[in-house]
Amino acid sequence: MSPKLVARPEEVSAQWLTEVLRGAGAIDDESGVESFDWQAIGTGQVGDNIRFTLRYEGRPGPDTVVCKFGARDPVSAAAGVQFATYETEVAFYRDLASTVDISRPRCYFADVVAGTADAVVVMEDLAPAVQGDQIKGCTVAEAELAVDEAAKLHGPRWGDPSLGELRWLVRNQGGSIGQAMPLLWDAFVERYRDQLAPVTLEVGPHLGELATAADGAPGPRTVAHCDFRLDNMLFGKGRGCAPLTVVDWQTIQLGQGTRDIAYFLGNAFDAETRRSCERELLTRYHAKLVDDYGVEDFPFEQCWNEYVRFSYSSLVMAVLASIMVGRTDRGDAMFMAMANRSAQMAADLDAPSAIRAG
Repeated sequence: MSPKLVARPEEVSAQWLTEVLRGAGAIDDESGVESFDWQAIGTGQVGDNIRFTLRYEGRPGPDTVVCKFGARDPVSAAAGVQFATYETEVAFYRDLASTVDISRPRCYFADVVAGTADAVVVMEDLAPAVQGDQIKGCTVAEAELAVDEAAKLHGPRWGDPSLGELRWLVRNQGGSIGQAMPLLWDAFVERYRDQLAPVTLEVGPHLGELATAADGAPGPRTVAHCDFRLDNMLFGKGRGCAPLTVVDWQTIQLGQGTRDIAYFLGNAFDAETRRSCERELLTRYHAKLVDDYGVEDFPFEQCWNEYVRFSYSSLVMAVLASIMVGRTDRGDAMFMAMANRSAQMAADLDAPSAIRAG
């Protein structure tokens, strides 16, 4: 029998952890969790991550596990319910994780009450891997790891028509977000005007139109992460650690893989660094798709054009998420980095012309 859903860290018991780990084959039937300690970790906006340090009776299992619960903050929790983020993450581990090659945490247990923030994902603890820093940005070498992992996500299911059978995955919200963008933009500017670059303020009034047109672009679909950024990446720093592991599967949907690349590069660097390496990084991504996964009928020119069209993706997310989730000082700094870097990227690439040209 599957363990029951436990949706709050203070409700976790040694017996429940034992059932979870036995059910996943992480410990045998003669072993069990005797006691544990827990502490909050991470910087999540729509989920609360808790590390449990475990002590065992019998043969020990993993020293620690991480449980991801629905957000305690009511504003963030409401956003998670509205956009089905909790249900999406559970469904990813249930339906898709085993069919893609991207490095992600081992999931021991996942469950959710549909339409609520009552959710939990129990996964392996990847410490001592280090979380990426969205505000600080990353090196070009770290970005190479990220685009390689993106290809490992997109390549295995590239153009797979059976993905359309997963109703939870097919939920393009671009049109509704585009319609809501004028009101969201006004609230965004009212809150952050003094921190927004002139290039960001210039494009804002047109963002709904541009985002809607970009989302409607033709092209092959695959499993897209849709929040592919440094805060959702753990960089391995010890022996036996994967060089990069991607976490937070709350936003995936059927979409174009190039959107993840544009989203990532649009906020991972300062403008000068991005300009110096973006074409080489996109070439690397395209080569991985073609050479490792046999992707056909997708010339590099098309890959580049899609990248340009999706260059506003980080700005759209910054506007949407900053208004929809609970506010923190770090969250504000992160959203400003995303917004201003993404707007500058789109201006550098003359994205409006590419989008309006179809």
